[in-house]
Formats: sequence, C-alpha cells, structure tokens
Amino acid sequence: MVVDLLAGGALSEPEADRVFRALADATRRDILARAIEREQSVSALARRYEMSLTAVQKHVAVLERAALVSKHRSGREQHVAANPETLRKATRLLAGFERLWVQRATKIAEILAEEEART
Repeated sequence: MVVDLLAGGALSEPEADRVFRALADATRRDILARAIEREQSVSALARRYEMSLTAVQKHVAVLERAALVSKHRSGREQHVAANPETLRKATRLLAGFERLWVQRATKIAEILAEEEART
C-alpha cells in the first residue's frame, strides 16, 4: 500500500495506524515527550496529570502497543522509556509523504510555467 511504498517498509499499514492514533492524543504526546527526555515511572508520570493512575496506565498502554514506548519493572515500579526506532520509522514515513507532495507541487509549477510560456 501507499505507506509501504513511501516508507520503504519502515512501518506496515497496521503499525502506522497504531503510531498515529497513539500520537493523536495530547496527553499521550506529552507522556512520550517526557519519556524521550528520560525514563520515568508510571506513578511519576501520573502525578503530572489531573487524572487517575489507571487513566495514565491506559495512555501508556496505547503508546506501548504502538511501540512508541516500552515498560519494564524496577522493584514495585513500572518504568516507561521511549522507543527511538519507532519514532525514526514514523519520521521516515512522514518524509516520504513530504517528498510526494513536493514532487506534486513541482509538477504543478512546471505545468503552469509551460502554460505561461505558450501564452
């Protein structure tokens, strides 16, 4: 499909869907940004939001299913770390879309220039 062509197989269609659905939520984007800065416990993350620990755990689970973060246990705490490889794959996909749009815009400009030259 288009995603496979643009990303060179970096993200499959289902993976791309999970990544961009996960990133569609502001809280999840914020959690990811915090995990990129440094690994954090779920309970430390939860203290930053006006929602329950369970709600934050659900947000983390969505990010984890999208492979944007991973969790591991350290004693009684669950720690969240960003997965830079998935972010790189998403970036490559977006760059592919950008190339496609630039190519299309360039082609439109060429057609318009040809029309202008004929008149």
